[in-house]
Amino acid sequence: MEHRPPSPSAQFPASSSKFHHPYFTPAEVEYLSEKQRGKLSISQEEKLRQNACGFLEAMGSRVGFPRRSISTAQILYHRFHLFFPRKDFNYFDVSLAALFVSTKMHDTLKKPRELLAVSYAIRFPELVAKSKHPGGEIDLDTMDPQVVEHDRQRLLAIERLILETICFNFTSRMPYPYVIKISRGLKATKKLTKFAWRLAIDSHRTLLPVQYPPHTMALGSIYVAALLSSFEQPPEEFSEDCYTAQQITEILGKRGNWERKYQSQVEDLEDIAHIILDLLIQACQNPSANTSPSTPSSPSPHLGSSSSSYLHPSRAGTHQPPLPPPYKPDQLIRLKIAMRENEHPPRARQPLGSSDPSALYSGDDVALLGRNEGTVRFLFGPPGSASAQGI
Repeated sequence: MEHRPPSPSAQFPASSSKFHHPYFTPAEVEYLSEKQRGKLSISQEEKLRQNACGFLEAMGSRVGFPRRSISTAQILYHRFHLFFPRKDFNYFDVSLAALFVSTKMHDTLKKPRELLAVSYAIRFPELVAKSKHPGGEIDLDTMDPQVVEHDRQRLLAIERLILETICFNFTSRMPYPYVIKISRGLKATKKLTKFAWRLAIDSHRTLLPVQYPPHTMALGSIYVAALLSSFEQPPEEFSEDCYTAQQITEILGKRGNWERKYQSQVEDLEDIAHIILDLLIQACQNPSANTSPSTPSSPSPHLGSSSSSYLHPSRAGTHQPPLPPPYKPDQLIRLKIAMRENEHPPRARQPLGSSDPSALYSGDDVALLGRNEGTVRFLFGPPGSASAQGI
């Protein structure tokens, strides 16, 4: 009997549902990252991640995007590579597509050709030197139209994949307003609040935003800011109106009423602190990778592209050279060791819908991404949630 290959309808169901998972447990992130990493080492993967985040920072600074657009693009980039192999995509292409989707989510829309023109100026500085434009912009009409069109089509193709990874859920919440509100609730100083704001920006260079909600991210940034401001530092002057960094460290470093008030747990803050400290250590050891924009004079929930990161001050808006990081790697390592001596055991986090972190993200659920076979119903929440409303 002649063997016939299975038809597409036999390989894929006629209809299926895909649920949006707003956050992943550390076990899920580790599993998915290892799966998409391929033959790359962890350090190579981290280098690609930092290059992509730096590229997005440069794009945002040049175009003038608000901080929320840049940070959301970084989150979309991280989420994309939880589902798609790094070897199959150039980080420039994925970053541009993530930024394009982010501009739609925050009503800061730019056309693909506009984004491509700015990206060419960043990627190919030799073209900028030949440009006659006073601002150093590249005129796409002077480039090979086939190359430009190919890049535009690739951007739109990756945009579709990104939209599917978020199940077309355009909801986006940032930690920055929470930094302001929680800092006021903890009676933190203005200086500490600015510090926490910048650390919250830098946290988007890690996978933390796909693991924790924004209010927990904000609280973790305040905790790290307090740790860095009090560890091996001269004591602060006591104020009746504000708590010192040491007092805030003691409050957030142990269980208390703040956990119920802010819907977060001390184990999560410790996990966030270690990951941010690892990022700081990496930045101190490789300062040439610092590419984020400069710091504002004061934080605001509605800051634009002038919002800053702690790690990566730049020359944008100033003629002064970037300052070196005020901390040395060995000092940060000593802080991590001191934290390990007194920290709480890791909190067990149950994956959504299954006890096996790999069960939700293998098989047809991922195979259907980017395909036209069958009908896929995208739901805005995880299985069983009230927010699982289809579109």
